[in-house]
Amino acid sequence: MGKAPTADDLLKIDNFICFALYSAGHAFTRLYKPLLDPLGLTYPQYLVMAVLWEKDGRTVGEIGEKLLLESSTLTPLLKRLETAGMLRRTRDQNDERVVRIQLTPKGAALKQKAAEIPQAIGCATNITVPEVMKLTSEIKALREKLLAAQAA
Repeated sequence: MGKAPTADDLLKIDNFICFALYSAGHAFTRLYKPLLDPLGLTYPQYLVMAVLWEKDGRTVGEIGEKLLLESSTLTPLLKRLETAGMLRRTRDQNDERVVRIQLTPKGAALKQKAAEIPQAIGCATNITVPEVMKLTSEIKALREKLLAAQAA
């Protein structure tokens, strides 16, 4: 068994879990870029579209909750996607304060083109599906712990 890490060891950036996740996130974004460019999407826009492909007609609040984004961050993304003809924003008929997001035919059709992206990412990272599922589960569990710590 190895020796316990020292305070100096713990302050090395290579030992920061937050930096490992942060830099992996940036690496993923760079990996996605050439795959998303032909679709006319940025990575954050792709995430919004994926949420809508999963369930169309969500409210802005539901999308923000799913993606952990504030309305002030989400609204410009939605406006750009609407301008690109991918979706439309409409007021809820029962509550004018609520904005619903509907895919347009163009936005819905993009799902078929985007279907190849997860496989391309899998090939590029050389990670098996079971490994992806395990790692995703572990990262989500960590995220829940972090969110719980913030709420405490």
